Amino acid sequence: LLFAVLASMMGVQATSLAAGYQRGPDPATDSLVNDGPFATENVKIDPGNGFGGGTIYYPTDTSQGTFGGIVIGPGFSTGRGYYEWIGAKLATFGFVAFVTDTNNLGDSVDSRGAQLLAAADFLTQSSPARDRVDGSRMALSGHSAGGAAALAAAAGRPGLATVIGLAPGEPDMGGLVQAMSGLKVPAMIVAGQNDMPAPKELYDAIGSAPKSYVQIAGEGHGFPAGGSMVMFRNMVPWLKVFVDKDTRYTQFLCPGLADSSGVSQYENTCPFMS
Repeated sequence: LLFAVLASMMGVQATSLAAGYQRGPDPATDSLVNDGPFATENVKIDPGNGFGGGTIYYPTDTSQGTFGGIVIGPGFSTGRGYYEWIGAKLATFGFVAFVTDTNNLGDSVDSRGAQLLAAADFLTQSSPARDRVDGSRMALSGHSAGGAAALAAAAGRPGLATVIGLAPGEPDMGGLVQAMSGLKVPAMIVAGQNDMPAPKELYDAIGSAPKSYVQIAGEGHGFPAGGSMVMFRNMVPWLKVFVDKDTRYTQFLCPGLADSSGVSQYENTCPFMS
């Protein structure tokens, strides 16, 4: 009897580890462009604490434990209003999403990276949503200079779960390319086909970390601020795989995209999870 109980417990533990932190029902391809299954709320955060404030979106469900988190930074000379839609939708899929402002619209990439990390620490340690988020499962993202900042910050904080650069770029691309060679954090880079210069060199420079490159057909530099569902439907499974360790979502990324419509180029280092 004792052996049976122990075997049962070990089986439950193995199943739990294999499933990761599953949140929500089994996914379908068409579900990734609609809102997810979770009801959400949001709270506004005033400037301070090392960054320019923002909005935290989080699931209201408290029955499934804590959720993974992501901090999203704006592009150069833009504010969080262009990216609120990303945070709002990610929360419906079971993430605590913090869409932030910078201290100043013209802040440098280095400053933006420090602000993203400050926002991540605030989210997990001091924010009104700190009890909803698992500080060990945090991601960074951002658009343009915010995407470059997210990548640079991730290179200096290897404990992050993942980073997603959305049309990442900065004047000193050479320095950022060099930093990518030492990146240890799984990275997705989403680019526009007509963006110049395209950030493919950043993807190519990443060494041994798991990575993927999604190039959106016909888009330029501003697609993250314009509500791109092609971008969003690829962000969700990436976050599910690397933040939630949810094997149900590998089917959307490996060996190729489950839905490649609107994508002009896709590269990856699959398999990501076995």
